[in-house]
Amino acid sequence: MMRKKQPLISIITVNYNEPEVTIDLLNSLRKITYSNFEVFVVDNGSPTKNSDRIRDEFPEYNLIISKENLGFAGGNNLAVKEAIGEALLFINNDVEVPEDFLEPLVERLFSDKKIGMASPKIKFHHTPTHIQYAGSTQINPFTIRNKTIGYNEKDIGQYDDAKITNYAHGAGMLVKKLVIDKVGPMEDSFFLYYEEVDWCERIKKEGYTIWYEPKSSIYHKESVSTGKNSPLKTYYLTRNRLYYAKRNLSGTKYFFSAVFFYLIALPKNTLVFIKNGEYELMKSFYKGVMWNFSH
Repeated sequence: MMRKKQPLISIITVNYNEPEVTIDLLNSLRKITYSNFEVFVVDNGSPTKNSDRIRDEFPEYNLIISKENLGFAGGNNLAVKEAIGEALLFINNDVEVPEDFLEPLVERLFSDKKIGMASPKIKFHHTPTHIQYAGSTQINPFTIRNKTIGYNEKDIGQYDDAKITNYAHGAGMLVKKLVIDKVGPMEDSFFLYYEEVDWCERIKKEGYTIWYEPKSSIYHKESVSTGKNSPLKTYYLTRNRLYYAKRNLSGTKYFFSAVFFYLIALPKNTLVFIKNGEYELMKSFYKGVMWNFSH
């Protein structure tokens, strides 16, 4: 049960050149029924759209200005250094939240000392009847890919049971502060993609569990910053797929993951790019591969 005194929750979001999108999130946070929280907005080196409007319209929230784009993990980690909550909620700026979303998520996180992280049910903002995330499968040690449970399924209550899951979702994940103090923050060298999966692996190795809590739900606009098939997204997904394997696999698992990628995934993706005339995406794909040889 929820403790009589609500634990302080530090809500952290990162803005990159999207003040209008971020303001939609902040307006929804103003309406939540949970009373004991602080908000940090990190402006992650926005090149053209400054965050003056955020500062002016939300003086009660903490605005942190980074001179450069530090990536998803790096931007969030700036706020981690200043947050004083018993738990930290990392939430994408392209999310909007119902007024009662936080109570069940906090209740789940603090219901057991072994629970380290929790994520809500995530639905698509443009089609709120459909699910984006209802838990996650384990990373396949060969393909270095996993799946979000319930993806694009109509929500008819089929995923309404709370359960232990393999990974929290970076669009909305609540983490105990003591867990972050023990494990460390997200690895910022990922910059974008796979950082939360890598973090979840580290947290699980310390003996903590990760939960999916369907009594809490949020609405995600998805890929506002990077685009659905942009060169930026292709580069970091490719780069960090291989980087994650280096950091988290060893022995035969790492060997066979490399065999799968270089003998199957690489030629297959190359042929698809050529067939579709997506030469910029192919260039970004190979750039991501080569990064792992030089690092």
